[in-house]
Amino acid sequence: MTDSPGTDIIVVGGGIGGLALAAGLRRHGFEVTVLDRDTDLRRTGGYHITLDPRAQQALAGLLPPDVFERLLASSADGRLRDPDPFWDHKGRLIGQARTASGVPGIDIDRITLRVLLAEAAGDRLVLGRTFENFRHSENGTVVARFDDGSEREAGLLVGADGVQSRVARQLAGGPTSRPTGLVGVCGRTPRARLSQDEQDRLGTRSSLAVGAHGTALYVGYLDPGAQAVLDAPELSMAVTKEPIYIWGAMFPESEHTGQMRALSESGLRDATRDLLRSRGWGERPLAVLEHTDTQGIAVFRFNAASSDPQEQAPWPAGNVTALGDAVHATPPTAGMGAGVAIRDAAALVEELQAARAGQKALRVAVHDFEGGMRERGAEAIRAAMKTVNWVLATNTPAGAALTRAALPVLAGLHGLKRSSWSSWSG
Repeated sequence: MTDSPGTDIIVVGGGIGGLALAAGLRRHGFEVTVLDRDTDLRRTGGYHITLDPRAQQALAGLLPPDVFERLLASSADGRLRDPDPFWDHKGRLIGQARTASGVPGIDIDRITLRVLLAEAAGDRLVLGRTFENFRHSENGTVVARFDDGSEREAGLLVGADGVQSRVARQLAGGPTSRPTGLVGVCGRTPRARLSQDEQDRLGTRSSLAVGAHGTALYVGYLDPGAQAVLDAPELSMAVTKEPIYIWGAMFPESEHTGQMRALSESGLRDATRDLLRSRGWGERPLAVLEHTDTQGIAVFRFNAASSDPQEQAPWPAGNVTALGDAVHATPPTAGMGAGVAIRDAAALVEELQAARAGQKALRVAVHDFEGGMRERGAEAIRAAMKTVNWVLATNTPAGAALTRAALPVLAGLHGLKRSSWSSWSG
């Protein structure tokens, strides 16, 4: 194995983590090539990404200042949101966050973020290339092989190729995550398509509605125009041009949800709505599905790596490593997955700078990076699995019965609380 990062680094995967890594490496003078199987960066899964202050700080160090400035101009400021509400499956308010969001997080379109990161990564982004496997040469460098039979040699190979990572699977000798038992369907609904009553109910905030039988509906809000972090519309690259709601329905995995993968986008919308109806959901919370833009609706499985950091990246440190969902796959229920991948990228750049400066050997730099990555990943997985386990608990006979009994009571108590407060304040 080589003792330094070498003159070339290969990153497999042009998602958020891989492009963030490439941008940071390029900014600090490393030779890096990113290869991704996609042929169009804008054809990407997901809808919007939340970045907490730690992820924002990492990006500020990875990106050139002008690109970071455009990122802020394209993002919505979480501090401008009202307190997030909780609803039941009939659309009745059952709770509310204690205060307004107040957390300096930002929301940005996944497509917008990916395009900005790709710009910062430069012209060594190669699209339409699918990674197959890697091997080590006689002199210790790593050789990556691709589906067209071509090979590339480098001093370091980084797998940033997501939940089904081929790099991490080869390193670990098997999958690095497993299904949680939940399936999600997600889409986008322009706010203007909803009735005024429904716009008022949902507001300009995110919310979560819950029902029995392992069902839930997240509705996020995104308006990078009116809620921009940086008021500089001339710099904005946001693909979202009007206020929208981003919704995500959750169901226990079953034969029925497996069949949904074969449906067209409009068929998937209808099947999602009908499945929620069959579980007792009322029409009011389903309005956001009824009026959705059927183009781009997607179904996906919630996968998660172990929340025990000792079980993540179970391989000896060397000149092949991985980051993000390739190692610590995280369900979307905590909004932390992309942010942690970005922090992974920043940490690896820092370690590789130390190795290049001769402060530590490459193996030690990778070892130290992987140790921190395990802890970051475990934190995010634990946070995300709280919601996953809560939703799944309502799918047991006892859980379903308790949920059906408790939700009307919670709605009534919250209504009394609001009524009492209104009378007192009046």
